[in-house]
Amino acid sequence: MSAKRKSRSPKVPARNALYAQSGGVSAVINASACGVIETARKHPREIGNIYAGRDGIIGALTENLIDLSRESPATIRALRHTPAGAFGSARFKLKGLEQNRGRVRAPH
Repeated sequence: MSAKRKSRSPKVPARNALYAQSGGVSAVINASACGVIETARKHPREIGNIYAGRDGIIGALTENLIDLSRESPATIRALRHTPAGAFGSARFKLKGLEQNRGRVRAPH
């Protein structure tokens, strides 16, 4: 009798997550960010580091990122009750990545 082998898929490395908010800022946006970050932290095998784009999608395009893995769980929980937008925001309509990369400048 031969033993059945479980088929194992090759180990896929964890991928990083990026949170970037656009539009108006509010405490509701921060509460949503909190939920996204806390949920991502519950899946370390699938999600490695978690980043936020400073000033929303502008930070993502200019690689101006906040490493949220350096923040404590208490700091992330506090987002639920933090007014305005903790990571900033921008009203910027995306086209293609390469089209936007060259024309976006970091805010002063």
